[in-house]
Amino acid sequence: MMSGRFGGRRGRARRSVRRGRPQSAVGRGRLSRPSGRKVADVARNLEISEQSIYLWRRQDRIDRGLEPGLTNGEKAELAAAKARIAELETELAATRRAIELVREVVPPKGGSRPSR
Repeated sequence: MMSGRFGGRRGRARRSVRRGRPQSAVGRGRLSRPSGRKVADVARNLEISEQSIYLWRRQDRIDRGLEPGLTNGEKAELAAAKARIAELETELAATRRAIELVREVVPPKGGSRPSR
């Protein structure tokens, strides 16, 4: 029986979306290396999507240098650099605006010419 706003079944609890890296209870190495269990079974047991497991496994191979790509450390460094750049751009915009306001308020000196 379909009902509800999103067409879900009545009385069925919605699962929360889990994101990020596998937690210590899951074990990073256990998901990244073949264990004989099907990915679908592991995903169902952990209540996550199969795609998450495949992504974690791929990222682990990248971190171990077995595949090309950005390691988790490099990703964190890149994110920090982007955040710093955004912060500096905001600061620069504020400084430029302050300079504009000062130029409007403070008239140039008597006989001085504008700089080139």
